[in-house]
Amino acid sequence: MTGSTKTPRERYRQQVREEVKEKAWQQIAGSGASALSLNAIAKQMGMSGPALYRYFANRDELITELIRDAYRSLADAFIAAAAGSGGAGRPGLTGLAKVLRRWALADPHRYFLVYGTPVPGYHAPADVTAIASELMAVLLDACAAVAPAPAPAAIPDTEPHAFEEHLAAHRAWAGSHPDAPPPALRLALTFWSRLHGVLSLELAGHFTGMGLDPALLFDAEVDRLVTP
Repeated sequence: MTGSTKTPRERYRQQVREEVKEKAWQQIAGSGASALSLNAIAKQMGMSGPALYRYFANRDELITELIRDAYRSLADAFIAAAAGSGGAGRPGLTGLAKVLRRWALADPHRYFLVYGTPVPGYHAPADVTAIASELMAVLLDACAAVAPAPAPAAIPDTEPHAFEEHLAAHRAWAGSHPDAPPPALRLALTFWSRLHGVLSLELAGHFTGMGLDPALLFDAEVDRLVTP
């Protein structure tokens, strides 16, 4: 028989860590991530502060775990959606948009922890950034399939757009797609910024009272992005 089984001590440790994260999400829902307190969580769980610090060394480690879980769940959902649609093309890009909205609406506090106002004094470690890069890699795959082909290098009296030139020289964020053409990069950035803009406004309640259906607005933005 291969593999290993966690010891009772390891299972208990994992159980406590999961309970701490559950209490943390409750705190975030009530007071925001900046007010997260390990001592308050310890009190809720009937533990001393020092006892809880054996499971999470400090507040930043707990926040990192929450953000890592959030990014991982979205990245896994993106990867599954891309695989289910063949990984590219308009259904892929539209499918990713639907996944993003479902994920955001399912847990707005999780969404805002990742894409809302940064927690003061907190800096995410490299492995969290790597998970975020997985999301962008899936998105770039879909965008590369629908973005218009780059224009020929020499066209009389044609000037490249300033932002296209900027993207051609600043593509480090593209990660595993260093050779992606500027139109695909621009589509990915437009997709990400425009849809997050709609979602952030919706989740913050800014469409309340306007008589608009946020779902229809979101779908209309997606249609504009995927229509040549």
